[in-house]
Amino acid sequence: MDLWYSENHTENVKFSLRIKEHLFSDKSDFQRIDILKTYEYGNLMTLDGLVMVTEKDEFVYHDMIVHPSMAINPDIKNVLVIGGGDGGTVRELMKYPSIEHVDMVEIDRMVVEASRKYFPAISCELDNEKVTVLYEDGIKFVKDKEDVYDLILIDSTDPIGPGEGLFTTEFYNDCYRALKENGILVNQNETPIYDNFFEVGISSNIKLKKMFPIVKAYQASIPTYPGGYWLFNFASKKYDPINDLKADRWNSLELRTKYYNTELHKGAFALPNYVKEKFENGNV
Repeated sequence: MDLWYSENHTENVKFSLRIKEHLFSDKSDFQRIDILKTYEYGNLMTLDGLVMVTEKDEFVYHDMIVHPSMAINPDIKNVLVIGGGDGGTVRELMKYPSIEHVDMVEIDRMVVEASRKYFPAISCELDNEKVTVLYEDGIKFVKDKEDVYDLILIDSTDPIGPGEGLFTTEFYNDCYRALKENGILVNQNETPIYDNFFEVGISSNIKLKKMFPIVKAYQASIPTYPGGYWLFNFASKKYDPINDLKADRWNSLELRTKYYNTELHKGAFALPNYVKEKFENGNV
């Protein structure tokens, strides 16, 4: 039997992967979780039928949500990760000896448990003594925090279901307050390829610009995400992502990364004209 996983990106576009085996399926209090073994991309996790992570291309997303900020401010010590239940963001953070503590706040315990079993190379640092894994609502967790973190990484799902509240002005304001005076916030910001996705991306960018003095989007190519092209927001109280890049200092760490490097860093913030125009116009 020929088995395929398919995800509708729009009414007219479908993304499919041929699968060997359906390894896991269950419904948590928040969402349905499936793990599929694919022929081309290794193990695949979907949440409510949408691709979250695959073994083959996960390094792109996790490199790019973590390393640009660390190369801009290598003195980051305390980090908050909201979401990130697969563990990949934490894995990349743990490459930095200078980081003293990471709080990872994931609302869905089942995501973490499934990742530990089926994605051991991604979740391998979740038991690091520097990491505290908290099974809580990140929106509520950050509300009473003030001047705590050097870096907040919002490693969220799309703005539906459990991830919906992670794209609101109120939540961004709470994150701003939780950051120290030189703090940085990064969130995944959807794809500009399809308008139904990028309406959220533009809205997120506009909201952040109302509170942070420096907000710039940057890009990465992620084959299994809609459009194969994904954006992130970089928002900072102090640092410019290009002018304050500490390339020599970051390179002196000699970290092993599969996607990120400091030359790519500069290019990641050089957006295509059609994307720049969408941000400038404030609509898709």
